[in-house]
Amino acid sequence: MTATTTTPTAVSVPSLDEPARPSLPRLVRVEIRKMVDTRSGRWLLILIALSAVALMPVMLFAAPRHEQSLTAMVEAAQIGIALLLPVLGILSVTTEWSQRTSLATFTLVPDRHRVAAAKLVAGWSLALALTAASMLVAVAGRAAGEVLDRSGGSWELTPEQLGKTLLLALIAVSMGTAFGMLFMNTPLAIVLFFLLPNLWTMVGAMVEKLKTAAAWLDTNSTMTAINEPGVTAVEWARLAVSLAVWLLIPLAVGLVRLHRREVK
Repeated sequence: MTATTTTPTAVSVPSLDEPARPSLPRLVRVEIRKMVDTRSGRWLLILIALSAVALMPVMLFAAPRHEQSLTAMVEAAQIGIALLLPVLGILSVTTEWSQRTSLATFTLVPDRHRVAAAKLVAGWSLALALTAASMLVAVAGRAAGEVLDRSGGSWELTPEQLGKTLLLALIAVSMGTAFGMLFMNTPLAIVLFFLLPNLWTMVGAMVEKLKTAAAWLDTNSTMTAINEPGVTAVEWARLAVSLAVWLLIPLAVGLVRLHRREVK
């Protein structure tokens, strides 16, 4: 009696490959679109652009003729960026929680540090674009002053001044993003971003024993000094120390909070 043996047939099971992890440039594009497409972000961008345009007639008709240089026009056009760009950085983080998009964001990209990096790079990209646009407005304002015979300042804009202008814009949006990560609440982050550094400036000016520390920790003074010609090594060191306190520490603590916060 013979027994027949049956060889089991291997059943092929389709492999379930994990979806490809989105690249950082793709995440940056998504974050830029999120910043621009929201109503608050769009209005902030409009206000930044309008502030640059509105300050050109002020320079032409209020500033002395010899002070209406291209450098002065560029500095005036940057006022809106210095004030409003940090708010855009704050909103890029806090709206994830206020608009309840954090669940979708961190489900699609579980690595929250990559999301944070994308938000920073997206903010830098917008900062550079807005700074370039404001410089074009400044050039147009200086040209209008030439045509109207109201401007007598120089057309010169040195590479050093250009680099400082771009650096200050990057610092502004980075500080805003750091405060957004630290507090994760839009009103609280905006209020404390403007209140705490200015409060430290006032305390440092009033308390004699704090004046030395204020010179190293007051971003209002250290960033203003950097914008002046002939920056010394000590002034660069003061900027680095003040940014360590007001940018790097909030960013580090904010990254920890972002990583640990529960998504609902």
